[in-house]
Parts: sequence; structure tokens; C-alpha cells
Amino acid sequence: NEATIGFLRHAEIKHGRIAMFAFVGYIVHANGIKFPWAMQMDGAPFPSETNPPALWDAVSDDAKWQIFALIGFLEFWSELSTPNHKHYMAGGKPGDYPDFSTGPDGIPHPVPFNLYDPFKFSKNMSEDKKASRLRAEINNGRLAQIGILGFLSEQVCPGSVPALSGIVQPYDGEPMAPFVTNYMGEAFGIN
Repeated sequence: NEATIGFLRHAEIKHGRIAMFAFVGYIVHANGIKFPWAMQMDGAPFPSETNPPALWDAVSDDAKWQIFALIGFLEFWSELSTPNHKHYMAGGKPGDYPDFSTGPDGIPHPVPFNLYDPFKFSKNMSEDKKASRLRAEINNGRLAQIGILGFLSEQVCPGSVPALSGIVQPYDGEPMAPFVTNYMGEAFGIN
């Protein structure tokens, strides 16, 4: 039915967007690019690691929780239905992210920019052009999913992606675990 199709399409678009962020972030960190200022309020600098999963392991748990809190808020906001935004399973457009509007149906304080098109460059774009860009975004997202998993596969199992042999650094940790400490398993004696 239409709700299921909307759910699956939205999930594909969302996962593609995250994979594009991950792919670009992987390349940036693998090349040692980082912000010049301190990472934390106590003056701790950004880790100097150039192995992206090892760099993630070096980030403090407090910083990771902050990142996950922002992700949680953005996920909550994306699921809202307002008079100006129909949910993707109720006839809305999959991949459409609600604006950060203020007022009774929005955020109680002003937010200067929206995630998509913060400067309103596409407000006069035709629907055909928007559909074409969405198809390109979906295809780029699919490729990014393959790319980031290829990087991680080669790091964990050297030689598994012959084209990346000798390019990415090996990693002996757990790339799918967000924390070095298993907080959920600690209560059960599992590390």
C-alpha cells in the first residue's frame, strides 16, 4: 500500500543521506583534516588519528552522547506532521524534511536556517527539476552506502576489497559499535 511504499522510500533516502555524510566524513578524517579549535570545553583537542574508526574510538563518550542527542532530535523532528508538513506515510513526500518553523506548530524559538535549502535557492525550482535531483540523491546515496561499507570491510578484513588494498588502514576494533565500552552488556557481565 502507499504507506508502506512511503516508509520504504523514506528509509532509503534517509539511509542514503547518512551514508553520504559517513563517506565524506571518512575521507576527511582519513586525510587528517580537522577543525583548528578545541573539541571540548576543557580545551581537549580533536584526536590526531587518521584511521576513521580509531578516531571515533578516541572521541569521548560525552561527545558521542551529544552527537546521538542531536541525531535523536533530528529524527523526532523528521517524524512530525504539522499543518504545513504531511507525514510520508500519510500522503506526504518521502525524504521531505519539515522546516524549522517557529510558532504553535513549530520550535518555540527562532532557528535561522533549515536543513534543506537554508538560503531558499530552490523555492522557484520546477517540480521536474526537484524530482530529477531527488533521483540523483537516491543514486548517490546508494553508491555512498556501498562505498562506506567497502571502506569498513577492507579495514576489518584486509584484502576483502582488492581495489582498496593498501589504501585504507587496518582496524582491529568493532566498527559497528558506537562505544568502546558495552554499556548495555555491562549489566549482564558482557563486554
